[in-house]
Amino acid sequence: MRQIKCPDCNEKCIKHGVLKSGSQRWFSKHCKVAFSVKINNLSKELNLFLNWLFSIDIQADTPGKGRTFRRKTVKFWSIWPLPQKVEEVHDVVYLDGIYLSRNLCVLICCNDTHVLGWYVCRYEHARAWQCLMERIAEPKVVVSDGANGLPKALRKVWPHSSHQRCLFHIFCQVRRYTTSRPKTLAGKDLYNLAKALFNVKTMDQAFVRINGLSAWRMTYSDFLREMTIDEFGNKRSTHERLLKAESSLWRLIRQQTLFTFLECIDITVPTRNNRIESGVNAQLRSVLRAHRGLSLERRLKAVYWWCYMHSPRPLSISDLLNSMPTD
Repeated sequence: MRQIKCPDCNEKCIKHGVLKSGSQRWFSKHCKVAFSVKINNLSKELNLFLNWLFSIDIQADTPGKGRTFRRKTVKFWSIWPLPQKVEEVHDVVYLDGIYLSRNLCVLICCNDTHVLGWYVCRYEHARAWQCLMERIAEPKVVVSDGANGLPKALRKVWPHSSHQRCLFHIFCQVRRYTTSRPKTLAGKDLYNLAKALFNVKTMDQAFVRINGLSAWRMTYSDFLREMTIDEFGNKRSTHERLLKAESSLWRLIRQQTLFTFLECIDITVPTRNNRIESGVNAQLRSVLRAHRGLSLERRLKAVYWWCYMHSPRPLSISDLLNSMPTD
């Protein structure tokens, strides 16, 4: 049997009748005060809210056809679950952004098991990446796609971290210029060069790919120098798209972000950004798709809740309610 203590003097209390509602009254002999104990159901209600948010259940299937559920959980939409500071150094982290609307983006950082941090911005830019990275200890290697402003933020906040660009995104960038079925011989060879990046396992194979790119330029130099006049009377390169595809590869080679995974001997560095694309972004899109119809602010908070509950050390439900900021 539980023992009730007085909230004022902390002495043991005795039963003292019941209220009209049926609640038990208690009496403190020391303070000469009668009171009733209110049961705090906030933790239970928050668990109910999170279980619904991370599932495909609809509110109409809950008791009261959703009205009771909304009345009990509406207060949790005002909470902003913010990331904690990460002081542990990780070998590899993944960075990416997910857009909730045209002018609303959430930047996310994760490792192989947990979400380490998140930051909301209007679009991807260096200052936003910098704000995300400042609360996370500098890792050894960063894996990302071609995010705008990320290289500048890396130089400022994590200057000693190596950077590996996702090879799949690099291939997709080349394919966007050449198409998947190039009609010219130069386009076919460049497309195959980009596709062959997936098979690179050693530094010797990497040098073969770099030399192959140089040979491609020499082989088709006359073809690539062809010029044409557009509808405005301006002279421009006939094969501008091929030149852009080649330029994107040379830029990555100069930045030394194409074959970083071969230079790190002591750790295994992934060549793709699949961990955050499929392990985080895809899960977030699934949550938003299951609860489509939410306002933009609630979609943002749903992303915040998911990221927080998948962080390394989330607070207990009671501590979370007392520490997180609200609207």
